Amino acid sequence: MDVLERTRALLAEHDPAGTDRLDFLRARFDAGLAWVHFPPGLGGLGAPRSEQAVVDAELAAARAPDNDPRRIGIGLGMAAPTILRYGTEEQKQRFLRPLWTGEEVWCQLFSEPGAGSDLAALGTRAVRDGDGWVVDGQKVWTSIAHAARWAILIARTDPDLPKHRGISYFVCDMTDPGVEVRPLRQLTGEAEFNEVFLTGVRIPDTHRIGAVGEGWQVAQTTLNNERVAIGGQATPREGGLIGVVADTWRARPELRTHELHQRLLKGWLDAEVIRQTGERLRQQLTSGQPGPEGAAMKLAFARLAQELSGLEVELLGEEGLGYDDWTMTRPEVVDFTGREAGYRYLRAKGNSIEGGSSEILRNVIAERVLGLPAEPRTDKDLPWKELPR
Repeated sequence: MDVLERTRALLAEHDPAGTDRLDFLRARFDAGLAWVHFPPGLGGLGAPRSEQAVVDAELAAARAPDNDPRRIGIGLGMAAPTILRYGTEEQKQRFLRPLWTGEEVWCQLFSEPGAGSDLAALGTRAVRDGDGWVVDGQKVWTSIAHAARWAILIARTDPDLPKHRGISYFVCDMTDPGVEVRPLRQLTGEAEFNEVFLTGVRIPDTHRIGAVGEGWQVAQTTLNNERVAIGGQATPREGGLIGVVADTWRARPELRTHELHQRLLKGWLDAEVIRQTGERLRQQLTSGQPGPEGAAMKLAFARLAQELSGLEVELLGEEGLGYDDWTMTRPEVVDFTGREAGYRYLRAKGNSIEGGSSEILRNVIAERVLGLPAEPRTDKDLPWKELPR
């Protein structure tokens, strides 16, 4: 039975019109139609990744419910591929199904006040205690931590080793009494980001992903997938922000100028190049895990989002300066196209920071894609405990 036949069988057995949303999503996962390239029993069929589009199109035509991917993007795009590659069978069985259905939201505890661009310098400690670990430290810029059930966490387990080698990777229970989540209000007025304080948080060793001390290697899988998830999403032509700006241009001829027209044309071409490049990148993923090439997609996405949001504000003139609501909220999704131009302009400023700053991504591209000489790093072989802080 091919994927189309399996999808039609799912719809015949679980009519979306009369089936509870969560029940349908669970049935879809169990049928191997969640992510068809995953192994059987884990929401997939071991089929080519390209066949997911067949499943998605058939389900969309039947008005079947989806799993609200914007809300659970960290779980889908970062935690799931990491667990699949490095997790034990027990971890895969425990976490992947409720992750995909959206029953359990995930966040990412990586960045720290003193370890953002230089992530490997992180200082959050995990100390072995019997059959588990005790974690103390602080994380920052954590999206959706206020709604998360679980977190992917990297912490230092051996301060005597160089900074890249003394890190381990864990799954952290965000309901542990030692986890405190505080909102970080942004330029937009929202607080989608958080700072997270970890005080005596206990993590069982069964929630360690990968071997002790190999957390940096595991984290590279997470980071590479994160960049693809942010910059390489599938979109139709004129999808996303370029579509919003183009629609305004067509509907408001009185706003047009020659200079703005030239910028719109350049933005449209850049958006199409990024879209087509993203499609090629997704096709390459059928043969393995994403590599550093995803950094280029994320870098290009951030630049274009800032250029287009700025163009939209200038195109609208005084109208572009309006802002509907500055009340502090704690959203669970970022809605770029559902708000006004002023919001998009401010929120896009974060695109060049989140998911790896543009400056760091340029280093990744230079060293790991183009093969240029690496910058001198005098601290690479020093024990972490001897690094100046």
